[in-house]
Amino acid sequence: MTANPIGSNRPVSLEDIAAKAGVSRSTVSRVINDEPYVSEKTRQRVKAVIEQEGFAPNPAARALVTQRSQAIGVVIPLVPVAVFENAYYFPTLLQGVSRVTYEQDYALLLWLAQAAQGEESFYRQVARNRLMDGVILASAPDDNPVIERLLEKRIPFVLVERPSHYYDRVNYVTVDNVEAAFEAVSHLINLGRQHIGTITGNLAIPDAKERLQGYRKALIAAGRDVDETLIVVGGFDHEGGYRGMQQLLMQKVDAVFAASDLTARGALQALHEAQIAVPDDIAVVGFDDLPTAVQVSPPLTTVRQPIEQKGAIAASILIDFIEGKVSELQQIVLPTQLVIRESCGALQG
Repeated sequence: MTANPIGSNRPVSLEDIAAKAGVSRSTVSRVINDEPYVSEKTRQRVKAVIEQEGFAPNPAARALVTQRSQAIGVVIPLVPVAVFENAYYFPTLLQGVSRVTYEQDYALLLWLAQAAQGEESFYRQVARNRLMDGVILASAPDDNPVIERLLEKRIPFVLVERPSHYYDRVNYVTVDNVEAAFEAVSHLINLGRQHIGTITGNLAIPDAKERLQGYRKALIAAGRDVDETLIVVGGFDHEGGYRGMQQLLMQKVDAVFAASDLTARGALQALHEAQIAVPDDIAVVGFDDLPTAVQVSPPLTTVRQPIEQKGAIAASILIDFIEGKVSELQQIVLPTQLVIRESCGALQG
């Protein structure tokens, strides 16, 4: 609590700041809320007094004036154990978001699903919440109802993937998953691999569908048939990669494209246990370029995507919409890079 300059125990008020700056209370309020009709000289004088007195505006009072809570939410419709199994992807995404919210003086609320909570109840709770001015939605399945509800309630939001519905009404930040997967699988084809399998992510999530689409596109472009027995559905997780690789071993694959590095790590574990040499017998390529990519043996060839940048851009777009700085749709596609390491066999010899 800020001490009163007069020496009493009550907190510093707008009236105290106004008296010391020699302006009206309404002028102080306009400066705090960054409103116009205040000269630059007066604005700087008021700010200097605020800084000197260590004054912090009452959030509730400020919200009444601005009609904003100065907080945004990040909604990840996964249970905590699924979110934090991957010790890098979501924390890095959140790091990008939190950097921007800190710079813009916004609070950050994190929404995670609970195992005991129904999906409908979770999305209803998010849409009805009044503690945040907007939402960043990550890893949301195609059939989730929250997008429709956010649109109905006119709540600003940004997706961290390309939407499957309402394409012409939704802001998003993503990477070109189709072309990135196409490049990764084409790389394996160019290395002479003949039986290339894939372990997908959760196919309810657009990123996973797009990466599978890129896999198919690369095979067709090379004049090959798409063998459905070489496509194993996973879930972007280690267990999915491990089980998926066990299935693909029975199909005699000589290369695997995994939809995430975590999936690729599970696949590598299955290969090591089966005493299959990587990349001599089976090549492996992942997606994300997480720190684990250089920690596994052999180091993983993978698609690098700018995870922290995705979070930062999503937060910037959302705050700009909240503050009325932009009104046109923002749909950003960031570049990726295929990072060649030992697991694909390209560095041999």
